[in-house]
Amino acid sequence: MKLLGVILSMILVFVLSTSGSAAATCESLTSLSLPETTITLAQTVAAGALTLPTPFPSAGARGGISFVSVKDLPEFCRVTAVSKPSKDSEIKFEVWMPTSKWNGKFMGVGNGAMGGSISYGNMSAPISLMYATASTDTGHEGTGQDGSYALGHREKVIDFGYRAVHETTVEAKLIVASYYGRAAKFSYWYGCSTGGRQALTEAQRFPADYDGIVAGAPAIFLTHMQAASVWKAQAIRKNPGGLVPPSKLLQIHNAVLAACDARDGVKDGVLEDPRLCDFDPKVLECKGEDRPDCLTATQVAVVRAFYSPTMNPRTRELIFPGMVPGSELGWSSDVGRMFADPSDITKTLATAYLRFAVFQNPNWDYMTFDFDSDMALADRIDDGVTKATDPNLREFFRRGGKLLQYHGWTDPSISPLNSINYYDSVADFMGGPANARGSYRLFMVPGMDHCGGGDGPNTFDSLRAIEEWVEAGKAPDQIIASRIRERKTERTRPLCPYPQVAKYKGTGNTDDAANFSCSAPN
Repeated sequence: MKLLGVILSMILVFVLSTSGSAAATCESLTSLSLPETTITLAQTVAAGALTLPTPFPSAGARGGISFVSVKDLPEFCRVTAVSKPSKDSEIKFEVWMPTSKWNGKFMGVGNGAMGGSISYGNMSAPISLMYATASTDTGHEGTGQDGSYALGHREKVIDFGYRAVHETTVEAKLIVASYYGRAAKFSYWYGCSTGGRQALTEAQRFPADYDGIVAGAPAIFLTHMQAASVWKAQAIRKNPGGLVPPSKLLQIHNAVLAACDARDGVKDGVLEDPRLCDFDPKVLECKGEDRPDCLTATQVAVVRAFYSPTMNPRTRELIFPGMVPGSELGWSSDVGRMFADPSDITKTLATAYLRFAVFQNPNWDYMTFDFDSDMALADRIDDGVTKATDPNLREFFRRGGKLLQYHGWTDPSISPLNSINYYDSVADFMGGPANARGSYRLFMVPGMDHCGGGDGPNTFDSLRAIEEWVEAGKAPDQIIASRIRERKTERTRPLCPYPQVAKYKGTGNTDDAANFSCSAPN
């Protein structure tokens, strides 16, 4: 890694020297020479709204092409480029740079699901804050649900796993330095879900890329995550009549709150720490025939499967943690996996990586998946390409890097327990939580779903928190979150660095964050 840093520094010096260390015009960037990369467009974009085509068709799109619109942008220099670090690589990326009032910083932004397109929407926020920003299509084009790009294309899988983001980061920094005549003073990464996995991959594999990283709900163990989706789908298929309709999911959710809501000291419809809830869905089991207000025995079995961890049946080792109490309302969504027809799981993101990248079979039958032998095979074939669970962040921390991670407690897609497990592994590697918290903090968000939404306070400024930590050395002891509905703030609550939780002081409005403090859990 040290050698890589030296090489990149030499390249940066070369770029600046060949440009005379003076700012370039936007359009002149088309002649910039970059390693294994071709700049295909460099143009100044007027302030205002920008509508761009995405590279794949979608239902109802104009002329068979879908479009994404970003609004209220400043004037900026838009650079599009293609990087080809392998014979089968075609990594497309864009760099947007304010033409004036640049804040001197760079931000890479993450993708969702299986990637496949440049995250224009995610680029709009940093460019509006006068960051230079970049995003990649992760090395292939397609919808986020589509894993077919991986069929017979190992190099593209590597691009998706880690190479596309790193290549984009390196090349984008060179473009920024050439345009402004100086390198960015600070570099940040911001992403959730797949973007959260990309965040941790950067910290683990390429610790020199970013000074500050925000990793939301990271999908850091893709083969095991998809195995957990298979676990749920198999439970539904093996328990005929066990599918739980949305109306009964609401009933389960209300029963969870009735049993556990007040345990954190405040009855507010949100569980501060769902691990304290020992709810058993069997209390809702019908005494006789199936009714709308109770669960059948097979439905109880399916609900228990959703709560339970996915385990290796032979070794009893954890494959992936289960859902937590309070997340039930999201189970009927596409990310929740309570599908009306379990076979639909093979048509979604839930098994796309296993189907195409691992088993290389578009017609793969998820019911044949063995959680011992096939799980081992999947991990062997993936070979760590999409895995971001390495607890060794020592080099990233040594360089002064700061990592802020968050995860919604009611996430129905990626178990929030997975984030806690990763944090604990890093703390253990570093010799204890005290040695990690100076550079790494995890914030669990009560009542928040996957990357946002939910009934709890789910709007918070993690970007400001990471900036203050990196640039001023002010570590985030709490982050104030708000629940905003119809443009009105209904509730504020502090988010606390794990394992601390927000505790009510005993007086004052429970919708006011000022009446809570971050304290050690009971």
